[in-house]
Amino acid sequence: MTQTLPFWPRPGAIDLVLHDRPHAPADTEWWYVNAHVAITGGRELSLFAAFFRIIDARDEASGEITYAHSMTWALSDPGSQRYVGESRVDARAPELGLERIRNGRGSRDERLNRAMTEILERGLVPTPDRIFDAPVVVATDRLDLDYGGATFVRQADGSYRLRLAARDGTAADLTFHPEKPAIRHGDDGVVRGAGGEQMFYYFVPRCRVDGTVTLDGEPAAVAAGQGWYDHEFGGYVPPPEAPVGAGAGATAAAPLGEGAGVRDLAWNWVAAQLDDGTDLSAYEIIDAAARTTVGKWLIVIDPDGTRREVTDFTFEPGATWTSTRTFHAYPVRWRLRAPAVGLDLAVDAAFPDQELITVISKPAFWEGRCQAAGTLEGRAVTGKAFVERSGFEHIDTLDEFFTAVGTQVRRSVREVLPLEPGYERLRDLIASEELEHYMAGVDGPSMAAGLIAPIREIVDRGGKSWRSYAALACCDVVGGDSRRFVQWLAMPELLHVGSLIIDDVQDRSTVRRGGPTCHVVHGEPVAINAGTAAYFLTQHLMFCDDMTAETKLRLYDLYFAAMRAGHAGQAIDLGGMAALMPAAVASGDGAALEARILACHRLKTAAPAGCLARMGAVAGGGSDEQVAAVGHFFEAVGLAFQIIDDVLNLRGFQGDLKARGEDIRNGTVTLPVAMAMSRLPRDRRQWLWDTLQAKPDDVITVAAAVELLESCGAIAACVTRARDLVEDGWRRAEPVLEPSLTRLMLRAFGWYVLERHY
Repeated sequence: MTQTLPFWPRPGAIDLVLHDRPHAPADTEWWYVNAHVAITGGRELSLFAAFFRIIDARDEASGEITYAHSMTWALSDPGSQRYVGESRVDARAPELGLERIRNGRGSRDERLNRAMTEILERGLVPTPDRIFDAPVVVATDRLDLDYGGATFVRQADGSYRLRLAARDGTAADLTFHPEKPAIRHGDDGVVRGAGGEQMFYYFVPRCRVDGTVTLDGEPAAVAAGQGWYDHEFGGYVPPPEAPVGAGAGATAAAPLGEGAGVRDLAWNWVAAQLDDGTDLSAYEIIDAAARTTVGKWLIVIDPDGTRREVTDFTFEPGATWTSTRTFHAYPVRWRLRAPAVGLDLAVDAAFPDQELITVISKPAFWEGRCQAAGTLEGRAVTGKAFVERSGFEHIDTLDEFFTAVGTQVRRSVREVLPLEPGYERLRDLIASEELEHYMAGVDGPSMAAGLIAPIREIVDRGGKSWRSYAALACCDVVGGDSRRFVQWLAMPELLHVGSLIIDDVQDRSTVRRGGPTCHVVHGEPVAINAGTAAYFLTQHLMFCDDMTAETKLRLYDLYFAAMRAGHAGQAIDLGGMAALMPAAVASGDGAALEARILACHRLKTAAPAGCLARMGAVAGGGSDEQVAAVGHFFEAVGLAFQIIDDVLNLRGFQGDLKARGEDIRNGTVTLPVAMAMSRLPRDRRQWLWDTLQAKPDDVITVAAAVELLESCGAIAACVTRARDLVEDGWRRAEPVLEPSLTRLMLRAFGWYVLERHY
């Protein structure tokens, strides 16, 4: 016999007066609405809001219960493709977040946990989550929620009033008037998870909506609107052999979405209101790790309110869109099919970017307005819908994150430099509309083969792509919106790849990113031209239409500062360090050698990274202090990156990406060698220099040189130097950056560079 929780509704109709009110024993409870409205003038908007409450602690002796609260809401404006979202959390969120991390329920990446802990220990939460502006008040005898000024109330006439306000002036004051009875979802109202948790779920599928919506400070009356109301509550249900109450404490400590067996659930959910008066709601809950279905139900509500349930259906995702803030990929098209009721419905996002970023949901989910069209029982139907997708996007480690970044960067480069460009794309790369006469006699296929293909040859093999991330992240971390500059993903990568192509020609290298170098494939003349062109092909991507002339000039200055520094660094690299070695060997003073090597690293890698970071902060509207701070931080990270590269070359790269001790074989004087000069006796210094000049191939000699550098502490000193650089850079940046998810990622990225193995 299936056990249920004692506070669930009995079979029959839902008594909204009774069951809308909060259920004190429920481990988890939420109230949810969405609405599609047309405001005065015919502009169409959609909105959802969700109020959550979970049991934070339960005193078994006294029965006293304390709760944690959160809420999310967002407004979708299809006309402008604008999505305004808010995420609010309890004042105790920092304490609860620390508890989750300490109990092993944080990220799988300890660097992310450390970065989050730094913020939480100061009593803060990373934006876009924000602590409620006022206390949360929840009535016990009726549905009357006040979540720090955001309210949801069941009124005496049975309607529901929702009031919301965002920091940017967006607001809503809407009333939902039910036009259909409450409907049980799932198995006669029961939704089961994978770990013993059960929820009771009912909804009102159609409400008339009136009120006002405020955009950009201007309120507008709702001319017509329809809405949806959900209520769900429940908790852990012990198996029949377990004593009553078993597991309650664990549930309190690990609410739905956080506990073992529950935290790995993912789901697709749709609520569709068809123009013929029919409403549909379907969900499928997935064990995200096993990718198996935990449960799924489709409920069809006829125009007269009759409920029909269907279990044999599919809700399949189609085309995807990738966020350039979280780099999660979300479906933006779905297909809902149920042969038993003749249902075949295409559900398409009104626009792709309806991602709500919130650390609550680790760290984002997709919920937005959609259009539905298809057939139901042989007749054509259309309507509006909301879709929520959460839990599928598993980017839980920085390695996974930067893999996703790299994928998107390469996609961006493919869009900018297609192998078969059309006329307009080729014109934008070579000239402009004003200089269209430059295109006379230009042959597209020849240009693609001689200019684009050599660059793509290297880009398409992959890379770390962290420079591209730096530019966008620094736009967001100062309060800007990097989505306005998504085209920037290609720019840093092409700048970097152009330098690699030229470096390989100058160094006579034959392998790059696991394949033959550009000049080996295409010849030196083509490689030199293509590598140089890569610096400039993305000029037209740098600006937005509404950018001021002053901002454009600052971006130009920073970009060319990166170019000048990079070429100066390459000049040092080409000159080599050999001339400084005899003096260092003779004196045991490696200071001048260290300074020269660090100058090379700083100019070739750190300065371009810092300039790209400054460009992002300028585009994001950051203050001069913020622009300087993120620039210095990324210079520190870039310098540390190269130092750690020297270290890994000696200690070995993960997966044998490069042969251990390759720098010894090539006779390269790196920072560990310079550091060893002041740590070794004269005879050992001379042996090391002689060995480097001999460029040994045998494993024994290379291993002996590596061991010498290790035993004298030179390699460890390099690691310490890199760590100190990153920490000093962060100490300068942290005070001028608001705690945010992006700042958290930057902090963790600094450690990622220090602790990487490839």
